[in-house]
Amino acid sequence: MSTPAAAGAAASVEDQDGSSAAVAASAADGAKTAPLPGEPDAAAVEASWPAAQKTQGQSDLKTPELYLNRELTWLKFNFRVLNEGRDRRTPLLERIKFLAIAASNMDEFFMKRIGGLKQQIGAGVHKLTVDGRTPGQQLEECRIVMAEFRRQQRETFVDVLRDLKQQNIRVIPFARLSREEQAAVREHYYENIFPLVTPLAMDPAHPFPFISNLSLNLLVTLRFPHETRLTMARVKVPVGGGVPRLLRVGTANHFVLLEDVMRNCLQDLFPGMEIESTELFRVTRNANTLRGEEQADDLVAMIEAELRDRKFAPIVRLEVEQGIDPNHRGMLAAELGLDEELDVYETDVMMSMRDLFEIARLDVPSLHDTPHHPIDNVLLQDRDNIFHIIRESGPILLHHPYESFATSVVRYVQEAAEDPKVLAIKMTLYRTSADTLIIDRLIDAAHNGKQVAVVVELKARFDEAANLRWANRLEEAGIHVTYGVLGLKTHCKLILVVRRDYNGLRRYCHIGTGNYHAGTARLYCDLGMLTCDKEVGLDLTELFNYLTTGCRPARAYRKILAAPNLMKKMLLAKVEREIGHQAAGTPGLIRFKCNALEDADMVEALYRASRSGVKVELIVRDTCRLRPGIGGVSETISVISIVGRFLEHTRIYYFHNAGEEEYFIGSADLMSRNLESRVEVVVPVEHPGLRRELHAVLETQLNDKRSAWEMNADGSYTQRRPRPGHKDRSCQEALIEAAYLRAERAKRLRKVKPRAFARRGPKPPS
Repeated sequence: MSTPAAAGAAASVEDQDGSSAAVAASAADGAKTAPLPGEPDAAAVEASWPAAQKTQGQSDLKTPELYLNRELTWLKFNFRVLNEGRDRRTPLLERIKFLAIAASNMDEFFMKRIGGLKQQIGAGVHKLTVDGRTPGQQLEECRIVMAEFRRQQRETFVDVLRDLKQQNIRVIPFARLSREEQAAVREHYYENIFPLVTPLAMDPAHPFPFISNLSLNLLVTLRFPHETRLTMARVKVPVGGGVPRLLRVGTANHFVLLEDVMRNCLQDLFPGMEIESTELFRVTRNANTLRGEEQADDLVAMIEAELRDRKFAPIVRLEVEQGIDPNHRGMLAAELGLDEELDVYETDVMMSMRDLFEIARLDVPSLHDTPHHPIDNVLLQDRDNIFHIIRESGPILLHHPYESFATSVVRYVQEAAEDPKVLAIKMTLYRTSADTLIIDRLIDAAHNGKQVAVVVELKARFDEAANLRWANRLEEAGIHVTYGVLGLKTHCKLILVVRRDYNGLRRYCHIGTGNYHAGTARLYCDLGMLTCDKEVGLDLTELFNYLTTGCRPARAYRKILAAPNLMKKMLLAKVEREIGHQAAGTPGLIRFKCNALEDADMVEALYRASRSGVKVELIVRDTCRLRPGIGGVSETISVISIVGRFLEHTRIYYFHNAGEEEYFIGSADLMSRNLESRVEVVVPVEHPGLRRELHAVLETQLNDKRSAWEMNADGSYTQRRPRPGHKDRSCQEALIEAAYLRAERAKRLRKVKPRAFARRGPKPPS
């Protein structure tokens, strides 16, 4: 999920796991759902084990049947997102939002995952995944699941439109508008959109035109009067750049699709011609166009070339409207280099449902979630110097979006830019936005004579062009810009500030789980920590030296766990330590909260922990290879997925450690790419008060009965339901309420805080 809206929708996705049987039940029933096609059930796996293994309660923990497929488990997540569009407990315009998110997610899945599988097949790759599938098998099974997704998506769309109609929110065919309405819409079209439309002929003198990624297009068939020969043209529907897909009709919340208007105004594009037919189509291109970084003399030039490559990348999907002329369908597939049977998808409802965000943003408060206004962190509500607050209060844990990003992280950078005692600012930048203002504050810092160094990740998927612009702007301001370590993405979220305090230089740090992006900070659940811990500051100094030089000597970090060299080893070692405590008679407990659990070594380690009796509680948003509840393998493991109003993006790693508890937060998911080929950081949270806050977050989510989906042993999910008579409230609603209560308590304490009054001294002698 690349945009804030799309991600916030899953905002970063599963209804009933894509099974026909589950679909028959109402979304409100919360029944156990069947595995996706190709996913074995728990009984089948256990039956396949040798008798001796079953007797001993042991198994080969590398057995492919113990590992779920990455692509299929992500598709399950998107069914969970779609379910929020089906669930009538969700406000109506929020349901539209989730429908748009699920569609946007699927577009990205085709661009990244289907495109990648097709590349592997084209390259002749036959290597099996850890779950025992070839690229071809994965693609075939994905197609089966995606067909079920499209069926449920259509069903949800029709259902939601029916409910919108009851609220007098309508999408009306142009032909059903009154004459006056048609005239008004035509006038708006001719004044504001028609000049942007460019028809392109297709004939021997005009080859098949370039079709841009995710664009909507009209295939127009026409003829000259009194002639039998047909000619064809392509007309792009110019959505974007301020042109909406849904044009308002009158003053009510009534809309007509832009392509529908264009169909009825083609005579002005082709004067004197007879229009035989118009057919809508849309293409999706592969986004995997990365070049070999090791051979690149100039990384910036390489990224610019990759962006050009992506524009012209192979097409992986063609969507057409139902009823298209079979000859036209075949012609499009052939011109676009697609298999007509496998890569062409017909639909009889709205194409590109991601544009439903335009309806989801309607200002009808009763059809939205209750507005949420982030509080200021209670320790940052005073306007004292933020560095004095951090130094005097100790580390501060930030909870976004429950607490304001602007009055914490942006304030931290702004005050660093303005504070005359601040000497240097170092930062990693993966994604940001213009309204975040952090770029402006960094430029202010450079103008104020401070040393500023920024590590910009140019390969942040779908944000490469934006990051190139940010890098250029920073360099123009005299800021030291580097692009990280060759061959590794810089994914960690860090800001290091060096300040001359009253007793010497002191390092202040922000370590986060999310991007420095104001938009996603309002939609993603993330954590951050502000600290001036000496050892953490020394560690970040070492890390930034690594990032800005690329030198790779072994670095002895004192507290942080950094990937790719240390984090995975340390996390696996801590799992083994928990197994040792369990064997020594002290009950073990592991709790992980992350977006994805894909790394096979980590899954195997958790299986070993469960087999030894360690309790393992996992909160995994989307991809999860591990299967809980299998006898002799994962009986003590539970897995839930939270899908709600905000996109769950926090990473928390907890180990009981025989009572010497350990908590870590940071940027890394439990995926091989994060642990082995990215620069990631997780930091220990040692302050008792902050640990209590993290414990409360985990407990709240583990006990959720509204937004939590529980994974079954066969890989399917069951949505939890509150007990009869209990409040139907999600963990996110509970955390919103907890934030408001913190703010109210802080407000009351400030009111009763004793005030000191200055006393006038004795009058000096005259």
